[in-house]
Amino acid sequence: MPDRGPENAIVEFVITGTTLDGKPFRPSDWAERLCGVMSAFGGDHRMQYSPFVHPVTANGVRCVVVDVRLEEVEPMAYRFLLSFAKDNELQVRDGRIAERSKLAEMQRVGDTA
Repeated sequence: MPDRGPENAIVEFVITGTTLDGKPFRPSDWAERLCGVMSAFGGDHRMQYSPFVHPVTANGVRCVVVDVRLEEVEPMAYRFLLSFAKDNELQVRDGRIAERSKLAEMQRVGDTA
């Protein structure tokens, strides 16, 4: 069993747009719709995705990345997302570990500097 120290802790999970039997989930904009449920208006009066839930494309498949901290911040929303995946028989996998998440954040900050 690999060491799961703080730097190796899973910090997100990914709901993929592929069903358990390998079929693509429809409609094609399902990830944006699901993330839209979790979005809010920002200070610029534009709709913004939650910092805990966002759509991505991985290997050509639409996915939703969920930060595990959502469970502490908004447990009902967290359970809703898990239930959505289960009810629609979508594949769910582990996302980044803490160390990789910090690296990605540092790269984003560097890109905006």
